[in-house]
Amino acid sequence: QVQLVESGGGSVQAGGSLSLSCTASGGRLNTYTVGWFRQAAGKEREFVEGIGWSGSTAYAGLVKGRFTVSRDNAKNTAYLQMNSLKAEDTAVYYCARRLEALPSRQVYEYDGWGQGTQVTVSS
Repeated sequence: QVQLVESGGGSVQAGGSLSLSCTASGGRLNTYTVGWFRQAAGKEREFVEGIGWSGSTAYAGLVKGRFTVSRDNAKNTAYLQMNSLKAEDTAVYYCARRLEALPSRQVYEYDGWGQGTQVTVSS
């Protein structure tokens, strides 16, 4: 299975932006749909955005219009551009992959995960 590594997290003021990257090793990222999830302290891991083989995307309602998911298969990398960040976006952000054509919002339908990167938004 492919290994995923997230990067780009950090601390930002509310209203600011961050760009997260998810890089695959040991496999071809273009084989997989990529999902972005986040987990805030004391809460369940939740779906943020996903992007399928052909570039089809799925969004969580709370972030649609603020976040943009993309991928560059030549670089074995997926991205999550986060704009207009809010304090409620503070969480550990994870990328994950599944061997299906379309994104899923369900954690259990992904079988490979990165270690996560912390995003902290101050108000």
